[in-house]
Amino acid sequence: MSKFEANAATWFEIPTADFHRATRFYETILDTRLYAWPGEEHCAMFPSRDGGVGGCIVNRPEQKPAADGTLVYLNVDGKLDEVVERAQQEGATVLVPRTEIPGVGTFYACITDSEGNHVGLHSR
Repeated sequence: MSKFEANAATWFEIPTADFHRATRFYETILDTRLYAWPGEEHCAMFPSRDGGVGGCIVNRPEQKPAADGTLVYLNVDGKLDEVVERAQQEGATVLVPRTEIPGVGTFYACITDSEGNHVGLHSR
């Protein structure tokens, strides 16, 4: 089954005001490397596996960071507390602390990123 058949979302983009600051922020809090998009545009992709939903951070004049726009949840499976702690160390504000989703067996938290975006974190 393709990601188009299995997922409600197939791609996401998180806008940045300072692309290099945002890259450092996400690489630090997620303890991973973002991958540069080949081309002239400032775009760094989050790692994903074959068939998985992917996304990136971008820097475009027509896309502005916002705390009141679409909310994207990043997969931090099994590392929610660590990621929230690193985010706070990087200056993020915790908007919603670790919260259990009743009857589902998963947890989430929400933060503001280095750019002012409202971002969710999701974990089993």
